[in-house]
Amino acid sequence: MASNFVWYELMTSDVKAAEAFYKDAVGWTPETWPGAAMPYVIMKVGDRGVAGLMTIPEEARAMGQPPAWLGYIYARDADATTEAIRKAGGTVHREPADIPEVGRFAVVADPQGAIFMLLSPKGPDQASLPARTPGTIGWHELYTTDWQAAIDFYSGQFGWTKDEGHDMGDMGIYQLFSVDGQQIGGMMNKPPQVPVPAWLYYFTVPDIDAAAERVKKGGGNVLMGPMEVPGGSRVIQAQDPQGAIFALMQPAG
Repeated sequence: MASNFVWYELMTSDVKAAEAFYKDAVGWTPETWPGAAMPYVIMKVGDRGVAGLMTIPEEARAMGQPPAWLGYIYARDADATTEAIRKAGGTVHREPADIPEVGRFAVVADPQGAIFMLLSPKGPDQASLPARTPGTIGWHELYTTDWQAAIDFYSGQFGWTKDEGHDMGDMGIYQLFSVDGQQIGGMMNKPPQVPVPAWLYYFTVPDIDAAAERVKKGGGNVLMGPMEVPGGSRVIQAQDPQGAIFALMQPAG
């Protein structure tokens, strides 16, 4: 089986403010994780955690890390996968380390520079929540400098499959990709306004217009949309009050 995203994490400058913002904007239920060494809030859909909020670590802040969402991709062996990424031209920002009771993780980047995490979780696998469930992550979008090289990298490392491509004219090709037969995202060469290669995560909401108003009411900025995308989903791209970029989607139909 291919490796999919298994967790999402917001590194922010104000955990409490972010908790209140995303609780309202997305509809998540926050729960403070009691075993964490530093304040860590789990954002839940029902009784299932889907994402975490934490303060930007001191070492990352010292290097100029702004508030940002990061995704974790499953790795059966975090150490071996980290080494494979290094050999494939990627960058290792943090060598594999253990998170007590959670698993082993590493912070890496693909050869074009987009950062993501690896996670070898402890404990039994959990079944995925049904697609389109409000609060789940419905789409993964990579802005890169070379989407052809990027799809080859992720296919080689994680078994992702190149799917159909959409010609967007001056914006180039939007290349869809699948994991175990399910489309989960797309890749494209980044437009000039995107400063560096990065992943963007779309959180599912039942009504995109109402969600856009909640984003603005909560102090966030709607950067694009609401707009309909190929396939019929409606989306916005937005920035939370601390500056992290995220997106929301209302599935088609």
